[in-house]
Amino acid sequence: GNENENEIDAIPSIYVGAGDKVFDMSFGGAAFYGPGCSYHVFAGRNATRCLALMSLEESDAKNPNVTDLDASKIKTLIDWMTSFENKRFYPVVG
Repeated sequence: GNENENEIDAIPSIYVGAGDKVFDMSFGGAAFYGPGCSYHVFAGRNATRCLALMSLEESDAKNPNVTDLDASKIKTLIDWMTSFENKRFYPVVG
């Protein structure tokens, strides 16, 4: 058999939570969200606070709470979510 035929199945899913959605970043986003990449801190986490604050800090990645943020930060979060869904076309899986 062809040893590459199952290669697509070997790509792990990369899920990132944002607001009330979970996006699968593995389709076109592995270069950003995969191991060793710029936004890997978001992988497997609810990145809501990070996105709202435009933060890559581990402490923000561990804390999805945004109730203390002002409207401009919430707009930033919504802009990211819109981009993920309508520009990057990451599948919503949750």
